[in-house]
Amino acid sequence: MKLGLQLGYWGRGPIDEAPALIAAAEEAGFDAVFTAESWGSDAFTPLAWWGSATSRVRLGTAVAQISARPPTSVAMSALTVDHLSGGRHILGLGVSGPQVVEGWYGQPFAKPLARTREYVQVIRDVLAREAPVTNAGPHYPLPYPSDAPGSTGLGKSLKPITHPVRPDLPIWLGAEGPKNIALTGEIADGWLAIYYTPRLAPQYEEWLAEGLSRPGARRTREEFEVAATVQVVVTDDVRATLDEYKPATALYVGGMGAKEVNFHAEVYRRMGYGDAVDEIGALFREGRKDEAVAAVPDEMVRETMIVGTADEVRAEIKRWEAAGVSMLMVTARSVDLVRELGTLV
Repeated sequence: MKLGLQLGYWGRGPIDEAPALIAAAEEAGFDAVFTAESWGSDAFTPLAWWGSATSRVRLGTAVAQISARPPTSVAMSALTVDHLSGGRHILGLGVSGPQVVEGWYGQPFAKPLARTREYVQVIRDVLAREAPVTNAGPHYPLPYPSDAPGSTGLGKSLKPITHPVRPDLPIWLGAEGPKNIALTGEIADGWLAIYYTPRLAPQYEEWLAEGLSRPGARRTREEFEVAATVQVVVTDDVRATLDEYKPATALYVGGMGAKEVNFHAEVYRRMGYGDAVDEIGALFREGRKDEAVAAVPDEMVRETMIVGTADEVRAEIKRWEAAGVSMLMVTARSVDLVRELGTLV
């Protein structure tokens, strides 16, 4: 089992303690550090800025949103960070959701699986640097078609000026549904799992196996990485910890997405919490947020996190590892906790 430090995206400003947390993580033996983005801070700038003070940990995005940049642009960012870090970059990508894609980026959300497949292929073609990059589309045509609206007809196929450090730079995908997880197994090098529960490991493994068995799949299961975002809390007061994290669960289930489409809510439905999801969502949409938080069952929080005494946490980490998780991505926000977690793995 490896540890990753998930710094996430910023709130109203930068994460003040990030440099100290990253230094502690590298000293404690963490394997990687990750940044994210929503509709505020971006993922690549903090990763490069803070990562410049490191020498060993891998530096990843978890996730960079594919609608934020054309695939050639994200390939440029990835090869740049990989150069600056001496070959330590992990490119983590995700489709986000329709509210962000259409509301913030002004792009259609339709066909996320097809867009992801095409996007990743263009990035791999850029990093391979074997020939000028072309792509027939339909989502990311290169060059821009001469008969398309607004075209000058002067588009030219290019390959990157800069030679990538690693043509096979690892690409991990954030995925929540069965089809997306299967696609991840087929075209990616790792899965960024959110709201993972060991209880459903056989189901996850079945979905991954479908993709890993497809013709042309990049990895075997032994080579493939599964990185699960998880809260790890060492405490004697489990009850207080569950109460502390219920507001975040209610927000993601009830507030992060529309009534018609909420991928986080669907994850919890597949866990068997459909009735709770309906109640939380209804209360949240009515503005009754305190009641929505109160409607979150204890087990709904507990089974997607690791909480307990040091011995209990150690045992749980072994259970997650046995379930197929190769990295725990923790959101520790204290140097002491980062150091303690390093001693538990």
